[in-house]
Amino acid sequence: MKPPIKDAYALILEAIDTGVYKPGDRLVESDLAERFGVSRTPIREALQRLETQSLLARDGRSLIVASLDHNELAELYVVRAELEALAASLAARHATAEEVRVLRDMVEHDRTLIGDPKALARANRRFHKQIHLASHNRFLVRQLDLVHRSMALLATTSLAAEGRGEGALREHDAIVDAIEARDADAAGRALREHISRAFVTRLKLDSGELGSRG
Repeated sequence: MKPPIKDAYALILEAIDTGVYKPGDRLVESDLAERFGVSRTPIREALQRLETQSLLARDGRSLIVASLDHNELAELYVVRAELEALAASLAARHATAEEVRVLRDMVEHDRTLIGDPKALARANRRFHKQIHLASHNRFLVRQLDLVHRSMALLATTSLAAEGRGEGALREHDAIVDAIEARDADAAGRALREHISRAFVTRLKLDSGELGSRG
């Protein structure tokens, strides 16, 4: 069975999310159409949608990948921490035993990715998405999808900082422990603290205080 064909919007969003296109990069319809093998009409519609979502910005007549200033970054992390904490709390109440097993297996597998920040970042997104789904609240999942789209505008991953990968996985372990124990308060606290530490790391990276690898 062939994998599903992604639409132009998903292709461009994924390219931004994976760093193919970084904040400030100019996106040209003809170049995108050639790169992804689609016509210019769906590319144009995708660019309009991404602009509406503030993932792209105008630079004269050109569209560029948007960037987040310090205040926008702080606002994004505040919202993310609260919504992610809510998802973890709800997961502690509603996750099935199978969903908890998947989360546990994810953490174990991700230990093999230490030293590869890009792969670990992709795995990190899958882990958080699994928690969102385990909350069994479709409205919350939609809001978190919007937040994570904006996270695609961050040019680097905080997991690139020395030692952050190991720390993040320890935090993931604590989150899964709380969900498995059906302790909603502890799960929310663990997730909120996890996001807070990631934010601190990102601020230090941006300031040049921390070195990165990968």
